[in-house]
Amino acid sequence: MEKHMKNFDPNAAATKDSGIFGLPFSFEESELVLLPVPWDATTSYGGGACRGPAAIFKASKQIDLFDKELGNFFESGIFMLKISSEIQKMNEVAYVAARKIIENEFSSDSTLFSTVNDLSLKLNKYVYEETRELLNQGKKVGLIGGDHSVPFGSIQAHLEKYPNMSVLHIDAHADLRNAFEGFEYSHASIMYNAMTKTNLKKLVQVGVRDFCEEEWHFMKNNKNKIISFFDAEIAEKKLSGHIWSTLCDEILHDMGEEVYISFDIDGLDPRFCPHTGTPVPGGLEYHEVLYLFKKLIRSGRRVIGFDLNEVSLGSTQEASSHVLEPAQEWDANVGARLLYKLCGLILRDTHNKIT
Repeated sequence: MEKHMKNFDPNAAATKDSGIFGLPFSFEESELVLLPVPWDATTSYGGGACRGPAAIFKASKQIDLFDKELGNFFESGIFMLKISSEIQKMNEVAYVAARKIIENEFSSDSTLFSTVNDLSLKLNKYVYEETRELLNQGKKVGLIGGDHSVPFGSIQAHLEKYPNMSVLHIDAHADLRNAFEGFEYSHASIMYNAMTKTNLKKLVQVGVRDFCEEEWHFMKNNKNKIISFFDAEIAEKKLSGHIWSTLCDEILHDMGEEVYISFDIDGLDPRFCPHTGTPVPGGLEYHEVLYLFKKLIRSGRRVIGFDLNEVSLGSTQEASSHVLEPAQEWDANVGARLLYKLCGLILRDTHNKIT
């Protein structure tokens, strides 16, 4: 690492052959490893999240590395693994089967359902095993989706190492549906699965503004484990004179010392993510999220893992395209900047603490 840092100018433009954020580090040299998961088979509205990891990687090279609050945390090393062609192929098969089900108004063809659910299980196993192996090697791990179904295996693996961790879930949706559209591991079911299939003790949701009655009852029946800060209630408090700093204290109050962040980009106001799969009016401001992160760190809590999902260029735009429409590139730009902040939160113990 010292050799690479000696020859690396963090103020210069990123080179074509550099890694994520234009960094020069190898896997062995990096404290943080990013696992890309190109999967959006269960998408129920807009598609394209499977191309999120590639789009974020491309946009990441436009980011200035110095962070006034977190310092030069990148010096600890950040490395993004190669996007798996096997997962891409699995996603293509599962996506076609899922579309046939949805377009035929939830076809009763059991073979199609089995295809989607079996491949989803295979994906979960892949993410779990990859994450567990990285954690066993002493790496810190961040996951880049993909739709919001993909981090189930990551949450499982992190719980094995950090059994008392809390999940901070930023999202427009509660994601507490049971097998949405017949898909057991739907993007709309990630937190239901986390609460019913793992030993997760605390889930804190922020920005939720789209949920069904079934989810509402699930929240109420699990109020000792699930705390939801609904977007409408947050907005009402802000409009009534409450300050965001105080609301952040309320959000963090019941969280443990070790925090895993699960971030669906549609938790933001849609102007920051216009091409995400299921945008909903309202949502958090970009700087509100960053301030919440700052308050989390100031509170003495530690970020031990994260995932970032649902960054999309739209259903047809390829991330590898040399020419992107500015409106499409915007989603990846915002996603890359959020990813860099998340990297800083997890690496901050070895560099300047937040001010």
